[in-house]
Amino acid sequence: MRIRATVAAVSGALALSALVVPAAQADDGRSWSNDHNLSIPKAGAERFAGSTAAAAAEELPVLTKAVVNGGKPVVVGTKSAQTYSMSVTASHSTGVFDIIGYVWIGASVEDENSYGILMNEETASCTAVSATASTCKMTVTFDPAELKNSDAGTWKVGAFAVSNDGQIGEKDYISKTYLQRFSKLTANAGPEPVVKGKAVTVTGKLTRANWDTGTYLGYTNQPVKLQFRKAGTSTYTTVKTVTSSSTGTLKTSATASADGYWRYSFAGTSTTPAVSAAGDYLDVR
Repeated sequence: MRIRATVAAVSGALALSALVVPAAQADDGRSWSNDHNLSIPKAGAERFAGSTAAAAAEELPVLTKAVVNGGKPVVVGTKSAQTYSMSVTASHSTGVFDIIGYVWIGASVEDENSYGILMNEETASCTAVSATASTCKMTVTFDPAELKNSDAGTWKVGAFAVSNDGQIGEKDYISKTYLQRFSKLTANAGPEPVVKGKAVTVTGKLTRANWDTGTYLGYTNQPVKLQFRKAGTSTYTTVKTVTSSSTGTLKTSATASADGYWRYSFAGTSTTPAVSAAGDYLDVR
């Protein structure tokens, strides 16, 4: 994957076109495919008509902040593409005309084996926050068909900014976001009903999205809490912690003391979000 700005004449004005240009596909066949034509002020033509040295001396926009999904991790399952919000802030003495944001993973934006996703919109929705700075809103879509399990984790957030006088500035690492594999958790308590003081057996399974296969597979060797909520109350209490098996299954026993709901609860990891099973009601007699 290579990222570079290519400036061309479009309808008598300048445009930022083919913003992301893959030098070659990565080994896994993925490449940036989004091409955006972003019209920029005609005043910017003067900059590009001059010498390279003159252009280098120009003041470029400064990118200062980028947030994806309000700072929360982005989570993707196996079937549907998921779209998340992105906002980027930049400044320039003449003000900010537009911003194009992107997210990427890899060693460098110049590395052919890195992978990234460009914002969905042709132009962002920008709001001035001062005489010189604007925050622009856009969205970015993660498609599980294009993801690998190794993509889960930290992604970098970068952007191009265009000033009102046509300057183009880029920062490929403004901030970061976290991509997680969607998780599922089940719980089933029995026997039903159960005699007070007797053993309750709770089974379940912890799974998460496997982007390599497009299915959900067991999340192995993970600590999961067995919890109980007495009927008529609203708070779950942790009874014990069990570890998921090599297939993600869970099974443990506890003592039946009152009518109520049993569930498993997983705290999550850096690559997998927290999840709690629906409570399974058990009648105690």
